[in-house]
Amino acid sequence: MKLTVLGSGSTGNSVLIVAGETRVLIDAGLSARETVRRLALVGEDVANLDGIVITHEHGDHAGGLRVLLGSATCPVFMTGLTQQAYLRERSSKTGTNEPQKRADTLRGRTVEIAAGQDFRIGRIDIQPFSVPHDAADNIGVRATHAGTSVATLMDFGHVNALINERLRGCAAIVMESNHSRDMLRACPIYSWDLKQRILSRTGHLSNEDFADWLRDGFDGAANTIVMAHLSQQANNPHVAHITAKMALQERSPLFPVNTKLVLSHPKEPTEWVSV
Repeated sequence: MKLTVLGSGSTGNSVLIVAGETRVLIDAGLSARETVRRLALVGEDVANLDGIVITHEHGDHAGGLRVLLGSATCPVFMTGLTQQAYLRERSSKTGTNEPQKRADTLRGRTVEIAAGQDFRIGRIDIQPFSVPHDAADNIGVRATHAGTSVATLMDFGHVNALINERLRGCAAIVMESNHSRDMLRACPIYSWDLKQRILSRTGHLSNEDFADWLRDGFDGAANTIVMAHLSQQANNPHVAHITAKMALQERSPLFPVNTKLVLSHPKEPTEWVSV
């Protein structure tokens, strides 16, 4: 089993999980062209995808889906509330007829899922779970094959008991470290309302909150944690990495870990993480 983050950041997010002959894409926030290009960079073909799981409707997680489905032949898995919100979503970039285009494209292609209800794609068992974010029905994903689990979750404002439970025992984790609180507060581009949204308990996880989890909540099982969804306006990869590394070093001597921290990038895929 292995995974790569094809791209992650404010401009788009997508994770590929592979087990044997099964290939599952988590989110399609990159443009279709970029998704195809980055799949090729890691030696994969969009035509070989067995399923696309959409965690929530926001553009940086689902914005490339409609066009991508012109190349991919696989089904799309999303919750009913997420599908409804996705079909309503429109922007100045996509135009007023985008909802109808999305409805036409998804017709006969979707499988409705629900948080807390496991399902299977090929040889991968998928366990979706609710995460706190200001979307219609945001989910994180735990994927298991042959007794080994990995998890990916982005866009959530705080770590709760359910998230801790779903991450327990995972061999690899993709998890957001979205912003530095100080950098966000000082960011001249973001409005006050947007800053408050990001900082809220249904917004995005900060470097500081991610560090707290590494220090006090992480069970130490994961060999690799990929730090994802770093803000391109209110974070710095070096700051995020140092903050997380120091947190691992500050763990209790009773619970030492040898976990590798990997930074994701907005414009290129990560190396494969094998478990």
